[in-house]
Amino acid sequence: MYRVIRTAAYEPDPAHGPWTEPLHVVRLEDELHKELLKVYDRTRNGEGPSRSLPLRRLDALLRAMAPGVLATARGAGGDGTMPWLYAREPVPREVVAPLVATWAAGMLRAHDDENEGDDLVPDTALDDLDRALGKLPRWERESVDLTETTTSLGGTAEPARRLFRLLPERIAFHLAQRPFRARGTELAFRVVTADHGTELVSWPPRQYVSKGKTWYYSALLTVTVQTVPFMARFRVHVSYGIRRWTTRFPAPSRGARGATVLLDSPLPWPDGPDRGHRLVTNAVGFDWRRGRLAWRGHSPALLISDLDIVHRYPEPAELCAKPEKWLAGAGGIMAGVVHSSAHGAHGVGPGLMPQERAELDEWVEEGLAPMFRRVPDLTRVTRRNIPALLSRQTTTEAPARETAATTARRGVLTGALSGGPLDVEVLWQSEETREALHTALSDVLGMPPGDRTGGPEDERWHWRGNGIDLRVRARSAGELVSSLEVSGDRRRRRAARLAEAVERRSALVADHLASPDGARGAAIIEIAGKDRFPDPDTDPKHALRIACARQERVSQFVNLPEDSAASLPHRARWAWLDTLRQLGAIEPPAHRAGDGIPADLQYAALWLVRHTRRGPTRSPARRLIAVRVRSDGGRSTVEGWNAERAAWVPYPDLLLSLVSEAALTEPATVEQHIRSVLFQLRDRPTLLLADVGNLRQGWPGLKHGNLARDRLSFGEGTAQRLALYGPDLRIVLTRDANGRDEVPEWYAHDGAGKAGFSQGVWGQDEPDRRVFVSTAEVPHTATLPKGLRKIVPSTAAGRTAPGKTAWNPAHLELTVLGCLTESALAGAGRPDVPADRPEEWATLAHQLRFHDDYPPLSRPLPLHLARLAGEYVLPLDTSTP
Repeated sequence: MYRVIRTAAYEPDPAHGPWTEPLHVVRLEDELHKELLKVYDRTRNGEGPSRSLPLRRLDALLRAMAPGVLATARGAGGDGTMPWLYAREPVPREVVAPLVATWAAGMLRAHDDENEGDDLVPDTALDDLDRALGKLPRWERESVDLTETTTSLGGTAEPARRLFRLLPERIAFHLAQRPFRARGTELAFRVVTADHGTELVSWPPRQYVSKGKTWYYSALLTVTVQTVPFMARFRVHVSYGIRRWTTRFPAPSRGARGATVLLDSPLPWPDGPDRGHRLVTNAVGFDWRRGRLAWRGHSPALLISDLDIVHRYPEPAELCAKPEKWLAGAGGIMAGVVHSSAHGAHGVGPGLMPQERAELDEWVEEGLAPMFRRVPDLTRVTRRNIPALLSRQTTTEAPARETAATTARRGVLTGALSGGPLDVEVLWQSEETREALHTALSDVLGMPPGDRTGGPEDERWHWRGNGIDLRVRARSAGELVSSLEVSGDRRRRRAARLAEAVERRSALVADHLASPDGARGAAIIEIAGKDRFPDPDTDPKHALRIACARQERVSQFVNLPEDSAASLPHRARWAWLDTLRQLGAIEPPAHRAGDGIPADLQYAALWLVRHTRRGPTRSPARRLIAVRVRSDGGRSTVEGWNAERAAWVPYPDLLLSLVSEAALTEPATVEQHIRSVLFQLRDRPTLLLADVGNLRQGWPGLKHGNLARDRLSFGEGTAQRLALYGPDLRIVLTRDANGRDEVPEWYAHDGAGKAGFSQGVWGQDEPDRRVFVSTAEVPHTATLPKGLRKIVPSTAAGRTAPGKTAWNPAHLELTVLGCLTESALAGAGRPDVPADRPEEWATLAHQLRFHDDYPPLSRPLPLHLARLAGEYVLPLDTSTP
């Protein structure tokens, strides 16, 4: 068992002092900003003057083609006084002016194309552009502190705003100056500016030959700047992975997904300090108006060919038709199409194992010294890693443990049904799925096969006993699971067209599926995998969920046997377990966190559902979900807060109501509902769980700069004592990577060069620590050796190492924001109450990730239930088209 874990996180080294660099800065300035706005306003078809410039494509073009440009700042498009460009040396005007001119001309040309070639842009637009180019500002020399920090009132170090973009770029260029060496191989890296942080991609790509086919891949490092609650220094996180390159792009179509293209092109101007270190990010996708593949969004490839008349750059169709050719290079140009699941299978598996991650991390540590130092290793907080699980009772034989598990499931299901019957509709497409579901239900509940009556196309199953009355009707799904027919009339809103298709499917389901008569209802439906629907809007899954909810049935889906790699018995078992979960038939196992946890503790969890117009029904939504798990009379109940009824309702009733309830829209409304929920939890000791990455947009008080120990803040008000919201309230905030590397990657180590994984609760050795890390065990299916190396395979690993898929347990941050510490109790006038130990509450939240029926959850069980309830937030566009 490892005693420490190491995170791939770094902080400014106080022994070095500030990392100050002389940089050159350009601001748009008011005059240039106004002149460029005039040019941009020419393209807006009379929409009125704009206050902000669309600089993303120009920024990408400058990073790609102007040697020495280190970074571009966000916000400069709306404020000409803000720094815009940072460079290690001044970029000559004769370089910047053609780039700005090409960008502006591209806007005008795009406007002309969108208006089908009509000459709607007056000639005076060119005069505006000439005046703008004549007012290009001068570079200013500025000493920039790359470790500039302020400290919030709650004690959290916050880097200067510009460092979130500038520092990752500077670190990436710094690291790219030296190769990574391993086992006689050198890897050179290129810098890629990403939406969140900066990437380092090994270039040129490496090759892996398997079964006569060549696959291409690169090492991938991502650098981001992050904050951690109550920590005195901000962090730099570096994550490690594999970037895979596609050699086969699917045939273009209207529903096809786009792709990212990284372009390696020579600079048309003299050498600069960072020449040759960048790859330029572009996006390609199907342009339905032109009926062909085209560069999308802010892709600078649209403009690069106008600047470089020496080289020939590939058109999107040409690039996607022969991606392997451009990976090898043609005419001095290289390009790589980033692989995604939409491109089919790839011969190189994703992920890295801990030993190889440790090697890369050591290389990064050497490169960042002496400006940054590694964050100290984390040590164990407790040896009570798991709750009282039946599956871990080693003194009991396996058959006896399974009997105890099925007995427990039946008891929880009986309680969730309150003694009433359960009516389930099974809609199947394959007979083997029908049989697997029948067998799995008996196994999950530990009951002998029930009565089977009726014909093969319409069968009834009945289980009765142990307080359970379960009726199942199994029949062919037929046309209910066919693709949705969505109108192709693009003159109408996409959401409205999809809503019509959903309504038609709901009417069809209502004709075939009755509401349960005096029983709790559920449906298990076999559907095709999502990859069978090139246009995601035609996938019937969400329409079926809406239709079933209207028939008072929760719904669970299982894919066709040929559409899933997992075994059918395994998937059938999971279908029933997930159905039980939706019925509220689930309870957390008894904890082993410590004696300081109240016996009558209840759990509550908050989750904010946020859908944009790209959401499942193409309609925006914002909906707060609150779930409560408590034990009364020895029986656990799972409930949700129904805001319209101002009452706690059974979990399945919450799910069904979410389909039809109006969504919240304003953050203030979210905060109001949170306070209402807190008021309803005052009757007993409560542990409130919330995910920072999910909830901070609706509850700004959870942003790190607003956090204070044992206090809560809402709106513009100051943080107030936690006791004002409940005398026995505790709050634990969770945080995962959130798609932005907000928490660091990690690996356990023994101090002698061996790296691996370890389960537990970890923390830094410091007074009044509130931030902990929860790590779970590796699943039994993950059998790869921890020392497997894929980027530069070792001899022992063999030539097949790159083809392996590496899985790594996630890092879950647990912040004990509020508990009954001595100072909190004194402030509440309760000095005689025993004080809490934050470590015990972090351990409790960690143990809530474990359950006999599931592998370790990504979040504590109550928060897991709240998040999954969000699958029922499916608003439809009911407005007039």
